[in-house]
Amino acid sequence: MLAGRWSGSAGPARQTDGPMDDLLEAPVRQFIDDLSPVLAQIAHDIVPGMPPDKPPMDVTVEAFNLVAAVVDADGRHTDAELWALIGAFASRLPSLPAYATPDDVREAQLVAGKRSWLAAPSLLFDILVETDRRQRTRHAWTYYERAIRLAHNVCALDAVASESELAAVERFRNVLLRALDRRGLPRPGGAAGAPASDAAAARSPAPEEPARPIEELLAELDGLIGLAPVKAEVKLVTNLLQVQKLREDRGLPVVESSRHLVFTGNPGTGKTTVARLLAQIYRTLRVVEKGHLVETDRAGLVAGYVGQTALKVKEVFDSALGGVLLIDEAYALARGGDKDFGQEATDTLVKLIEDHRDDIVVVAAGYPDEMHKFVESNPGLRSRFPKTIHFPDYTNDELVSIFESMCKKSSYTCGAEAKAAASRYFQSQPRDKGFGNGRLARNLFESAMAHQASRLVTISEPTNEQLMELLAEDVVPPPAAPVPTAEAVMGG
Repeated sequence: MLAGRWSGSAGPARQTDGPMDDLLEAPVRQFIDDLSPVLAQIAHDIVPGMPPDKPPMDVTVEAFNLVAAVVDADGRHTDAELWALIGAFASRLPSLPAYATPDDVREAQLVAGKRSWLAAPSLLFDILVETDRRQRTRHAWTYYERAIRLAHNVCALDAVASESELAAVERFRNVLLRALDRRGLPRPGGAAGAPASDAAAARSPAPEEPARPIEELLAELDGLIGLAPVKAEVKLVTNLLQVQKLREDRGLPVVESSRHLVFTGNPGTGKTTVARLLAQIYRTLRVVEKGHLVETDRAGLVAGYVGQTALKVKEVFDSALGGVLLIDEAYALARGGDKDFGQEATDTLVKLIEDHRDDIVVVAAGYPDEMHKFVESNPGLRSRFPKTIHFPDYTNDELVSIFESMCKKSSYTCGAEAKAAASRYFQSQPRDKGFGNGRLARNLFESAMAHQASRLVTISEPTNEQLMELLAEDVVPPPAAPVPTAEAVMGG
């Protein structure tokens, strides 16, 4: 026992060795073993003659600071966390055996205030980044991967991962990635600035394709234009799942929670794209087997005859097993009242979700107010859809960026005057319920292409530059959809 070996001070009894010890010992050892030779070689290169054989103490201290900072992120400093910290570092840091119990660590304030360490890249990371920039190596990325793994293992020490700790890990992740970006160093996946509707995530993987690396998927998420609060929520879910999987893999208890989600927001805000990307994240993290997305709505679930709706719901549900089922405008299922077949669809859906809780993730999407009423309409829905992610409307600048990215993807150039015309159009649109968002940008882009084509037919031999360039005069809003007359609605 640590207390018996290093201290006679009173304190909580040491837990027996087991999976909990491995949660920290293994990633700490990997962090130190993988980075110590790198730092030793860098030191040898800077000071010729310095033997690159002993791992520098700096790497061990770096690992300790990282662990202590994540432990401190929520201010709790539990016994499980501190016993694991002592077990991982007592033999590595000469000063630590003097603080042999959690109470000793608390009294010495070895962890208190450490959370600020996560706010900026460390000197060691900066050295690795600069070395990579000069020598085209990948040492900083090794640090990044080992550090995030270590941080997730710290979060897994408690039975219920703290949201504060998970959020702190995500902020630290962004700190490291921004440091890489500033130096122009590559990171996996994702083209920055992609509109949600055009992202690579819009394609579901074929069953035989290997699961994509989680960092590649997160980079693709980061690359989407706008959606900052959505990205934060998805990353929080991703971090929590990674922590839960660490505990499951070591036979530690995991508090079960529903993984089904509600997406709210206007059309064209990227709900389908994010759902498809989330399905791939779930596959990579072994939450679902296939990682495909099946989209449906009321028309795809509700039949017109008694007894047929349940069969229709089951058919669609079964097609989504192993992936994610996205129900668009899900509130429409509850609009018809108790005698409507939509109620039968909802009841069937609730039962199927319960029967296949480990085989599928369901995302119900729609307008915020309507979705709130939908979830509250059935106690089974309330308990199975505990988390809501809201998709905000794009700002005018974000819509211009989406328009510009569509031009670039289709090999069109868009000058300052054309972008200004697009901006004026977006600013003129009322921001009411049903605002089109990304669809509005796509409609404007398609209209601009059509007007450019009409302009170019008057030129006998247009140059390549002319064929590619969109002018301000091309950026003409598409015609508004006609409002149906009463006679048309009644079939007259």
